Amino acid sequence: MSSHVSRPNRMTRAALAGLVPLLAASLGLASPASSASASTATPRVAAAPFQVNVPGGRAQVFATGLDSPRGLAFGPDGRLYVAEGGRGGTSSTVGTCRQVPDVGPYTGGFTARISRISPSGRRSTVVGGLPSSSTSAATGGLTSGVAAVTFLDGRLYALIAGAGCSHGLAHTHNGVIQVSGHRWHEVANLSAFVMSHPVAHPNPGDFEPDGTWYSMVSDENSLYVTEPNHGELDRVTPSGHVSRVVDISAHLGHVVPTALANHDDRFYLANLGTFPVRPGTEFLATATESGRFRVRRTGLTTVLALAFDHEGQLFALEDTTAPGNPTPGTGKVVEITEHGLRTVASGLTFPTGMTFGPDGALYVSDNGFGLPPGAGQILKIHLPDHD
Repeated sequence: MSSHVSRPNRMTRAALAGLVPLLAASLGLASPASSASASTATPRVAAAPFQVNVPGGRAQVFATGLDSPRGLAFGPDGRLYVAEGGRGGTSSTVGTCRQVPDVGPYTGGFTARISRISPSGRRSTVVGGLPSSSTSAATGGLTSGVAAVTFLDGRLYALIAGAGCSHGLAHTHNGVIQVSGHRWHEVANLSAFVMSHPVAHPNPGDFEPDGTWYSMVSDENSLYVTEPNHGELDRVTPSGHVSRVVDISAHLGHVVPTALANHDDRFYLANLGTFPVRPGTEFLATATESGRFRVRRTGLTTVLALAFDHEGQLFALEDTTAPGNPTPGTGKVVEITEHGLRTVASGLTFPTGMTFGPDGALYVSDNGFGLPPGAGQILKIHLPDHD
């Protein structure tokens, strides 16, 4: 396995503003020159026809009607829980606080939610009215809200990524919340943490003051979260204490670490990278609780999720794999083996999260970016020898 990743050149507009902003800029949904017309109608990407290819297996649409679906987790009740980015809003903080360069100003609202999917694919709302924000119409108006969900000691936790004054929502902040029934309360203020604990090498051209948090996992007694724009892995206790596990920017610069999984007392991380897309240039790394960080492999492309199956085999979700700008229908799931990468599913359109279910099937958030509200869906992928 390779143990070296070259540090990418820092970019301005084409650089990654965490996750959602760069997709907005790189998708070419709109440009500054067209901002006048974009202000009245946000351009959207048309969903690609359903043509997911699973060699030796099959794929089906499990649930529909989702608003920018992201992270997934199965609960103790056997139901699938979905983090949704929401629909943004019209609130603005221009003139009130620092705005995000290049892709701002954001506008926000309280339209994000967490959904629960029944075994038959029926969606219901667990909790709604959560912070949601969108990049400027001139850069596509792409939306972030709830980024991830997970369970710890039978309790549901969610990672909020669409809040904060820099995202158009004054008097709010990104963080971890705990959900009880249809109510929630904040566990940790992550906006405050990143502002008081800067990383070694932030990217000033697209810096997100509140962060653009993406993945979250749990272990025996804590939660762990990734922040791609700053480049860090942090620990959050149920009592609300936040601490840094590893500053990835200090090791690799601005590489946008998005995906996170844990297995056998190790954390596994992978990155989205900067745009334009250069297939095969992203990495898989491991980290320990003590902060020891090591790149294990290169050769991946735009990774947004990692998941271990019930036999301990690792899989990566690649959002878009064509060179250049993000391209619908080029998302993949790849199996990571000692001998290389093996594509097990292809033809996905901007997939954003995945998990294995108790039934052995792989569940994937699809149509996760740049599509009209309600266009998001969950795919159920039956891999050979996994049912």
